[in-house]
Amino acid sequence: MPLPALLEPLRAQAESAAVLVDFDGTLAPIVEDPGSARPLSGVPELLGQLGRRYAVVGVISGRPAGFLERHLGHPPGVRLVGLYGLEEAGQPAGPSVEPAELAAWRGVISTLVARASRQAPPGVVVEDKGASLTLHFRQAPEAEAWARQFAAGAADEGVAVQDARMAVELRPPIATDKGTVVRVLAAGCSAACYFGDDLGDLVAFEALSALAAAGAAVARIAVRDRESPPALADAADLVVDGPLAAFDLLTQLAS
Repeated sequence: MPLPALLEPLRAQAESAAVLVDFDGTLAPIVEDPGSARPLSGVPELLGQLGRRYAVVGVISGRPAGFLERHLGHPPGVRLVGLYGLEEAGQPAGPSVEPAELAAWRGVISTLVARASRQAPPGVVVEDKGASLTLHFRQAPEAEAWARQFAAGAADEGVAVQDARMAVELRPPIATDKGTVVRVLAAGCSAACYFGDDLGDLVAFEALSALAAAGAAVARIAVRDRESPPALADAADLVVDGPLAAFDLLTQLAS
């Protein structure tokens, strides 16, 4: 399909535009086992093309920055920001995070990982992300109550809790999220877009709204599948069906 008119300002102003995308559900299909998630074929090369054309290109994910780097490489001009802004590949911490503040929470997270691994019901995947952890109950939906109860206990210890797709994220209570990252990366840009698929991407859409109020051309793209929250589509300027459709739009932006 032709490039939607909504995205034409980005392509026309590439030298001062930002292209920002999520990973899971956007560049990679959602899978049962989170550890087996992989980007669509051609994504690393496409990111490299975008990085050569646009002022700012970034992948902003709940995955660790090291995971993104392993599976996307590190194309020149592309920033790989993990753990909702806590980490960035090649940097000691995320774009707006003090490294010492992040380091102070790693022991707490490690203790929670060990506790969750001992207590988790069968089918629950405890994903150790180093500076955070995720309790995945996709393969055991009946364990959702346990995951939320565990998360509530962690919250009592000061850990931040965030909902995700069939999962609960536990992370340091450091004031960063995808919206924070979008504001930092897209600061000063004349145009910006963000592609996302889940509730954690809503704050990225909100950050673009603030840029639009300041005069930037923005595009909020919801990448939809059967599990996508309706609130994301409601907040989007454009809705596409799945990572393949997102890949097609990004390819057009790179051309």
